[in-house]
Amino acid sequence: MANFKVSYQEDTALFQNLWVKSWLAIFVAAMIALPFLMSRYQLSILNEMGIAVIGALGLNLLTGYTGQISLGHGAFVAIGAYTTGLLTGALGLPFVIALPLSGLMAALLGMIVGIPSLRLKGLYLALGTLAFGFIVEYVLFHWDLTKGDMGMAVPKIGAGGFVIETERQYFFLIMSFAVLATLVAKNLARTKIGRCFVAIRDRDIAAEAMGISLAKYKIMAFAVSAFYAGIAGCLMAHYQKWIVPGNFDISLSIAYIAMIVLGGMGTILGSILGAILITGIPHGIVFLTDAFRETYPSLSGLIVDIKLGIFGIIIVLTLLFEPQGLFGIYRRIKVYWKTWPFKY
Repeated sequence: MANFKVSYQEDTALFQNLWVKSWLAIFVAAMIALPFLMSRYQLSILNEMGIAVIGALGLNLLTGYTGQISLGHGAFVAIGAYTTGLLTGALGLPFVIALPLSGLMAALLGMIVGIPSLRLKGLYLALGTLAFGFIVEYVLFHWDLTKGDMGMAVPKIGAGGFVIETERQYFFLIMSFAVLATLVAKNLARTKIGRCFVAIRDRDIAAEAMGISLAKYKIMAFAVSAFYAGIAGCLMAHYQKWIVPGNFDISLSIAYIAMIVLGGMGTILGSILGAILITGIPHGIVFLTDAFRETYPSLSGLIVDIKLGIFGIIIVLTLLFEPQGLFGIYRRIKVYWKTWPFKY
């Protein structure tokens, strides 16, 4: 049966048909049941994926939707992590206050970084954001409050005597924020702001001729992307309970770039799929190295190099053979079954 839309409201609806609503119900049921069926290690992987989804959504709104290349996304994650570490650790503020303040601090710096984007494009903008990442990393290593490479302890999340400690509790917390971030990003892409982002990405000169303020929406894109990264950094800091500057180097930014490229640029679902796959790759590598440790004992010492190499290979192969990423594969499969058995 065809799915015809007879109004603008139907065309812009968040959940457009019964099929989407059914899968949403299955997803919600799975999220409720999984914590009681999986081991602690498996839940830890899902928690890492949930945090990565939030960060990938923010970068995709900036790079995939607005066309602004950023190699400093990991720096904004670090800003969110260290902001909540200082607020909850040094000042004793509760998590419910530190979380939005971490996102706002990252968003404020994102707006400052977004100002050069008004004059820079492409590779020059990428180098500018890369330089910002190096500046943030240098500050974190040499500022007394961050304690340099010794690291900083981050308090546990708690309120009114209740403290989140188990992987199951973190799962419900992180996944709640991941789902909320996805809904906000999905709605943002459907609004005037999202359409302006896409217009700037496709042809900024034409967008400006149509009355779209490039300065306003480019800076807004950087702010929204940095806010997402700050929230992801806040959750990451409280989940890991100990943060060091080395956790937020250029490899983290490359990982986020790989997520959106592999998942699908300019798509919300692509951000989720890419974050799940890229986060799962290191765990898959560890599993393989453990399986072949006796045969190849030196393989375990090359895990980091292997991970970065696999990220690079995945990006190159995706650009060559599947520019639309995992979302493109999903869309082709969807169209195939929707038109089966007819080829047209």
